[in-house]
Amino acid sequence: MKKKLVILLALTIGLTLVLSGCFPSSIMDETVNPAGFFWGLWHGLIAPISLIASIFNSDVSLYEVNNVGFWYNLGFYLVIAGEGFGIKFCTRSNRQQ
Repeated sequence: MKKKLVILLALTIGLTLVLSGCFPSSIMDETVNPAGFFWGLWHGLIAPISLIASIFNSDVSLYEVNNVGFWYNLGFYLVIAGEGFGIKFCTRSNRQQ
């Protein structure tokens, strides 16, 4: 069981790193379409990786500056809150076993 979990975690991390080419930008570019709901979901999902990447590259941001507003924020915070509840749920279930 633990071996499958480790493999799943490694695949998830690997896939996230491969797909993290879509980091949020800290540069406001009016010629590019603003990020919407689904980009908010994606940026919320890769937020921990974006945080680490922003230490080494000033062009990477945790949050997309050029966004549509409410819908981007909703997608971003849904994933951030979901990650927090997921961590809480996983730690609670491990204590009961």
